[in-house]
Amino acid sequence: MREIFVFGHKKPDTDSVTASIALANLKRELGMNAKPMILDHINKETEFVLKHFNINIPEYLEDVKLQLKDLNYYKDCFISENSSINNAYKYMKKNNITGIPIVNNDRKIKGLITSKMIGEELINGDFIKIHTSYDNIIEVLDGELVLKFDDEINGNILVAPFKSSNFLTQLQLANNTVMIVGNNQNLIKLAIENKIKLLILVDNLNIKEEYLNTAIKNKVNIIKTHFNTFMVSKLINLSKYAKDLLTENRNISFNENDYYDDFKEKCIRYGYNNYPIVDDKGTCLGLIRVTDIKNVNKKQVILVDHNDCNQSVDGLNEAEILEIVDHHNIGALTTNMPINFRSMTVGSTNSIIYSMYNENNIDISKNIAGIMLSGIISDTLKLTSPTTTEYDIYVAKRLSQISNIDIDSYSNEMFKAGTNLSGKTIKEIIEGDLKLYNVNNKKIAISQVITFNPEEILNKKEDYINSITEMSINKGLELFILCVTDIIKNGSYIFYDKNHEILVSEALSTNNVYQGYFLQNCLSRKKQLVPLIMNVIR
Repeated sequence: MREIFVFGHKKPDTDSVTASIALANLKRELGMNAKPMILDHINKETEFVLKHFNINIPEYLEDVKLQLKDLNYYKDCFISENSSINNAYKYMKKNNITGIPIVNNDRKIKGLITSKMIGEELINGDFIKIHTSYDNIIEVLDGELVLKFDDEINGNILVAPFKSSNFLTQLQLANNTVMIVGNNQNLIKLAIENKIKLLILVDNLNIKEEYLNTAIKNKVNIIKTHFNTFMVSKLINLSKYAKDLLTENRNISFNENDYYDDFKEKCIRYGYNNYPIVDDKGTCLGLIRVTDIKNVNKKQVILVDHNDCNQSVDGLNEAEILEIVDHHNIGALTTNMPINFRSMTVGSTNSIIYSMYNENNIDISKNIAGIMLSGIISDTLKLTSPTTTEYDIYVAKRLSQISNIDIDSYSNEMFKAGTNLSGKTIKEIIEGDLKLYNVNNKKIAISQVITFNPEEILNKKEDYINSITEMSINKGLELFILCVTDIIKNGSYIFYDKNHEILVSEALSTNNVYQGYFLQNCLSRKKQLVPLIMNVIR
């Protein structure tokens, strides 16, 4: 069953992370192989929540770009380096391929040979010398084992005529001679007495018992075959080791985790059609043919708490989006096929997921209920944000009953854990909950910091202003706003990059805007700030 990744936006907050976990759990209950993921480090608040309810932090997902492992390549397609050329050719013909990876006994890749390389060997190869195994010769000649003393045969091939007195007088035999011989008993006797490496008897010739005994004494390897002398001399070179055809320029392989785009680019440079696929340990997994790449298995994903490419995982355009569950405005995202898009005007994605559990008659466990409640509390600032709906309040009460959590006391613990800024750099604080938006083809960024003690930031406001100004320039933004939300005073301090005071003044409809301008009752970036900014970006 294919794995489905469920994840929130690039800057994980408590609602997006808990929603990913809760929705993945629901999908698994419905029989899907769903897995929650995160796109970046979680914040302290989310860390507190997961630890409190004994839930593991989801794994990190770097991207969903198309990789070679997502392609339908020839899996488990390779042969041993000690296989014969003949076996390699038969394998390629059977599988309708023109190349085959060569591996050692540990399946580590040695290289690749092609049908063209086999053809060149049969035309231009060395037909005198042979280096192979006894078993390879048996295989190629469809032979019968008579005597075997050596696993490996390394020698010079000699084709003996049936009858020739001149041949006998001129014959020079050595212990590395591989002789192909027919019904010439005198020559067979001579060969055995001279302790040649291998004697190949054609036409199913039987050897005399006295010669056989001598061969045993002299440790002469013997094979007999039903082929005649001509066929044996023609076929024997096909028994050579496949590894002996390997060349340096074909020692090219790709890792299964390599990106498809990188693979295509390199293939153009190399100019070949066949390449071995290996894992991180160099173990061969199979063969990929450039001309055979047709169907791909795109990574399947479900997005929660966002529906904008700018806020999502890298390579989203190369993945298959199955579903979106969100409570934000519709962003710039398109799909090739119709999908399930669940959107509700509520304060938290978890409120939507709660309704999905009910619709499917799936019970919510105590721990899952706890993290879902945490997501609602976080995104609605304990049900006080303007984004809060009656449905959020209803769902929060139901989840508090299931998880046995008191909303007031638990919220205070959670917010204290999440708003602790100690040990963080200014850049880390700004980027902790930063969201990018595309408005009329212009990029804006709004970062929100929720705190019980805004003085930690107000006392260093010039440093924060300088940082967001620098980040705005480096990222090529139209506007960068830092929203510091004071939970106690129920409002937010607004900071902005130095170059866009007029734009902020227009958005807030005031001529008296300044760095640290306080907006009473402004708690929601999504509902209270983003619409104002969108109205002035032209």
